[in-house]
Amino acid sequence: MKAGLEVHQQLSTTKLFCPCPAELSETVLGSFRRTLRATGGEENLVDAAAAFQASRGLVFRYETVPSSCLVDLDEEPPRPINPEALDVALTVAMMLDARLLDEVEVMRKIVVDGSNTTGFQRTALVAVDGSIEVRGRRYTIDTVALEEDAARRMDGDGAEVGFRLDRLGVPLVEIATAPEITNGAEARAVAEEIGAVLRSTHRVRRGIGTIREDLNVSTQGGSRVEIKGVQQLRLIERYADSEEARQRWLLEVAQQLRSRRAVPPAGPGVPLTKLVEEVTDGPLRNAGRGTVVGLLLPGFGGLLRSRTPEGPRLGRELADHARSAGVRGILHSDELPGHGVSAELLERVRQELHAGTEDAIVLVAGADPARIARAVERIVERARVALEGVPAETRDPLPDGSTRYSRPLAGRNRMYPETDVPPTIIDPERRERLRAALPERPAETRRRLATEYALADEVADHLLRLGEVGRFESLVHGGRAPGNVARLLTQELPAAAARRGPDGPDDVPEEHLAALLTVVESGEIAKEAIPPLLDDLLAGAGSVSEAAKRRGLVSVTLEELDRMAAQVVSSNLELVRSKGPGAFSPLMGDLMKQVRGRRDGQEVAAALRRRLAEVPPEAGSSP
Repeated sequence: MKAGLEVHQQLSTTKLFCPCPAELSETVLGSFRRTLRATGGEENLVDAAAAFQASRGLVFRYETVPSSCLVDLDEEPPRPINPEALDVALTVAMMLDARLLDEVEVMRKIVVDGSNTTGFQRTALVAVDGSIEVRGRRYTIDTVALEEDAARRMDGDGAEVGFRLDRLGVPLVEIATAPEITNGAEARAVAEEIGAVLRSTHRVRRGIGTIREDLNVSTQGGSRVEIKGVQQLRLIERYADSEEARQRWLLEVAQQLRSRRAVPPAGPGVPLTKLVEEVTDGPLRNAGRGTVVGLLLPGFGGLLRSRTPEGPRLGRELADHARSAGVRGILHSDELPGHGVSAELLERVRQELHAGTEDAIVLVAGADPARIARAVERIVERARVALEGVPAETRDPLPDGSTRYSRPLAGRNRMYPETDVPPTIIDPERRERLRAALPERPAETRRRLATEYALADEVADHLLRLGEVGRFESLVHGGRAPGNVARLLTQELPAAAARRGPDGPDDVPEEHLAALLTVVESGEIAKEAIPPLLDDLLAGAGSVSEAAKRRGLVSVTLEELDRMAAQVVSSNLELVRSKGPGAFSPLMGDLMKQVRGRRDGQEVAAALRRRLAEVPPEAGSSP
């Protein structure tokens, strides 16, 4: 396997081509609609991905927000490139030892999926030929670029798709590696290290959706496949390895098809509406109200299904291509009889299509004949490519670690120069100014954290990968114990955010974390109370004291703890005198029920042992 990464990270500046704030908003001021068309690139050739997107004939609805301006609406030319964002991109390039360009030119990348009101995305190459070291191996950084983020997709209803303009124009730095990664674990490690470099600048945004990875994968004999828009770093390894397995499986299928002397199917298919109009269940139950077309796939019988329930399926590949034409899906003979189609009806359909024992059939149904015709064309093309092996394409990541076909792979034909933004000269003074202020590199930060704060290497690395080094040092310099701070930031806070789920807040203000550590380290509240208090702080509690009141965690003084321990012992004298030291465990449980979360467990145990030691042994028993 060969793989490469494209890491896209939002920068914490204003927008790239206007001075508007780059913040998400739930306040919608208005909306407008547009349709977009594919145009030729620099050589006047239309890119395959752009033509595919335009062929869907969608209408796009755009919601304006307080941070929208006429540049976002494409009603006013863009301003010159944001110098602050460009400085961040140049800084990142320097940290990756890349060669800065002398002049930054903005290009237009044709994109007509509705994510930009203009029909293109503006992007600028900043540097080339860098590298990054990960686990003792050096990986090539092909390019560092600066580009504008897309509009935020909000909904999609049939022929109309809705976007919000708050994210449009937010600066992104794009880092592309060479295809030198050989497995999923490497892909994740390289992505993590690139993320650490980006966070070291302290000029990038945090949170879900602020960093996205595109993963390009190919196998020997296969083709480059782009998995676009991975947002969960932990799933990169699974996406890479599952794509490698999918490509190897597709190559095996191609070999079987060739051994059978299978031939490409031919459209436009055979009308079958009358034959199946009596079906009362499944996808064909309303066939009489629309159109059903049958397509013969010579030699494909038995190869459309998966060998395992979770494995790749050629039938699903065909269905995804059909959906891209606007139909809901297909039925194929490897999953029939079923879905309302009886064995007898299946046999009649096979006879109608003159299908042999090694042939497969596909049924496409829908209300719009034009969409069905496009779907059949795309199924025919995908089946033809199945004879060759692996198609070059773009795929969408799914939450379970698998992927789904999205569109053809984009190429160079989508690029042409931006005529509204002047070039930017990167003069020597600018280079020297940025080089003099370069942030500490991740490797240096790891060594310093381990040395200055006596942290284990894996803890220092975890802080770095989470982007928590700055907050860690701030809390430690405020008088908190390094071990407690590191545990809070790398274990307890991420666990609390995970309990909230992907749609909930995932961070707590530093002042609340400082207050939480203060009450824990002073003994006012036990360490075991940290998780529920973090839950309440994430749920909106305004302070640690408010969260403690919600949980009933009123502090217990050491004097009060001593009196409570004495009461537990006096209430259980018979047990104490009969069990001796063996009474500690049950009494400790009783005492913890009263003070759990309000004093540290070690303090509770010490108070109980002192009181137990004051009870004389029962007469006649061993001391």
